[in-house]
Amino acid sequence: MAVPKRKMSRSNTRHRRARWKASLPALAPVTVDGTTSLVPQHLRKAYERGLLRPET
Repeated sequence: MAVPKRKMSRSNTRHRRARWKASLPALAPVTVDGTTSLVPQHLRKAYERGLLRPET
C-alpha cells in the first residue's frame, strides 16, 4: 500500500478530496410488466430477467 513520505497540509488534503465527486449512473429504459422504468445501465439485465424489481 502506498504511504505518504511526509505530512500533507490540511489545505492540500481538502483540495484533493474535493476533486473526488461521484457521477450519476447512466440510466436505461426497461419495460417490466408493461411499465417502463429508468434503471442503472449495469443492472438492466437483472431487471429484464426478473431478479430485481423497479421501485414504484
